[in-house]
Amino acid sequence: MRRDRDVAERTQAGSPAGELAALDVWTAVITCCDHAGVDVDGHAALPGRAVPAGEVVKRVAVVIGTRAEAVKCALVVRELQSLPGVRPWVIATGQHEGAALEALALFGVRVDEALDPPAAGISLAARTAAVQMALAPVLIAGRFDQVLVHGDTVSALAGALTGFLAGIPVVHLEAGLRTHDLSSPFPEEGNRVVISRVAALHLAPTLRAAAHLTSEGIAAGRVVVTGNTAIDAVLHAAALPPQPSTGAGSASAHGWAEFARRPGRLVLAGAHRRESWGRPLERIRDAIGRLAVLHPTVNFLVPAHMNPHVQDLWRAGLPARDNLHLTGPIEYAAFARLLATADLVITDSGGLQEEAAAFGVPVLVTREKTERTEGLRAGCARLVGTDTDGIIKEACIALARPWADSTPNPYGDGRAAGRAAAACAWFLGLGPSPDSWPG
Repeated sequence: MRRDRDVAERTQAGSPAGELAALDVWTAVITCCDHAGVDVDGHAALPGRAVPAGEVVKRVAVVIGTRAEAVKCALVVRELQSLPGVRPWVIATGQHEGAALEALALFGVRVDEALDPPAAGISLAARTAAVQMALAPVLIAGRFDQVLVHGDTVSALAGALTGFLAGIPVVHLEAGLRTHDLSSPFPEEGNRVVISRVAALHLAPTLRAAAHLTSEGIAAGRVVVTGNTAIDAVLHAAALPPQPSTGAGSASAHGWAEFARRPGRLVLAGAHRRESWGRPLERIRDAIGRLAVLHPTVNFLVPAHMNPHVQDLWRAGLPARDNLHLTGPIEYAAFARLLATADLVITDSGGLQEEAAAFGVPVLVTREKTERTEGLRAGCARLVGTDTDGIIKEACIALARPWADSTPNPYGDGRAAGRAAAACAWFLGLGPSPDSWPG
């Protein structure tokens, strides 16, 4: 259903045939499950999934599509690998093919099954359908005991729905984030709400996220507060020694490393969310350009998202300035070290709101709403919208009087991955009830 023409354009609707394929995915996935003898009306056990005599290993499918998912799931995978009786199986959907694999490798995690990536240029509906179709036979053949998905991406939604339809209990990492507005962020708010309805175990990053879940009728006994694994990941990555880089985000490819060594303060800026496409992102871009003129001794580095449409929007209007540099995505470890030294972040990214808090870096959130209200309440982030003059005003204030240095991190203590893995093991019957992070 289309809410309005603007949202319809952002969905990149595609052809009628593509939309029909998206609608047909339910029939195809359910048929695939039916052929395997699966009850699609609940979390029924797959035939033959009982552990053989003497075998105690439980198999956990970890579905990963984007770089952010790879970053936030990698240390959970490593924690699961360390637990007796648990075998994680990493499935890469190809949503952010190269970037996700690069991030997993950074944390020493290998992919067990790589799916063919969805075709480029298709609609959100068709992309979700394609990932479901690719996942269904893998999840069924693997006879998994759990499916772990993270957050609110196409891959997370497809993994959760496919696992649910295959009768496999779904564990939702980073559960309970809400803006209570299905159009912002779009489609992420809708994706995570749907995932919450089919998940069996909810790993909430904060007490507020857990409260959202229980207010929606989810039993408190199925919710564990873990802290956010983004904090574990960014602290781990920032502590890694620099390595020669040959990937897509390498200094040799984009020249950002030389720029980052310039004297002066550093501002990291960016915007990429779908609801920002068009005029909102143009206003954010214009604000960054004007700030670079107003603050010639401050360096503004813009690592643009890998989406070609987003990169084109950024290239279209930034002024040529010595203190302003546009680049592509930066490898995660290098980016984490940059973030640790930054003086200000201006972004619409959800993950960056969490990661910056790990280093006490203030964040201006260029969105109308955020699901990460903990940072606003703690004073380490401010919601500034997408008005050019408003962003400039708040950025000038932040550069004149930094305000987040000593703010306690409201998102985690760096031990969320261990709690998440322990909760998975508990739900599999392999350990005690886990302790929640007190927040």
